[in-house]
Amino acid sequence: MESHEIEKLLDKYFEGTTSVLEETRLKTYFNQEAVADHLISYAPMFQYFSKAKEERFTKQVPLRGTRKVHQWASVAAAVVLAFGAYFGNEHRKEQLAERQQALVAYNETRKAFALLAENFNKGMEKAAYLNEFQTTKEKIYNND
Repeated sequence: MESHEIEKLLDKYFEGTTSVLEETRLKTYFNQEAVADHLISYAPMFQYFSKAKEERFTKQVPLRGTRKVHQWASVAAAVVLAFGAYFGNEHRKEQLAERQQALVAYNETRKAFALLAENFNKGMEKAAYLNEFQTTKEKIYNND
């Protein structure tokens, strides 16, 4: 019965819904000698967690030189910001120039289509005269 409860706790643990008390129970179970055979693969993980909790960092951390690191980091940050501002401005200028070129091309195309439409309308007027001429000619030749 205990292994069934441990399996439920493991499911909750891997879903991230266990409480601190339930996690402590899992660690206690897997740190003992009598672990069920089908659950033995989880034992090293919980044993590692128990050992890692006891580890302490004992080396001395040198605090000298951090001022220079901060100085160089601030210089590097300023350089990155300067490059970003310069290249960002160049990109914006390029986009503006492209938009202006596209607008000029659009206006020229509109003018060309307007001229084409005007000439087409003139051609249609001439075609209407030809149609009237054809109708009149047929009336004249058919009356003879």
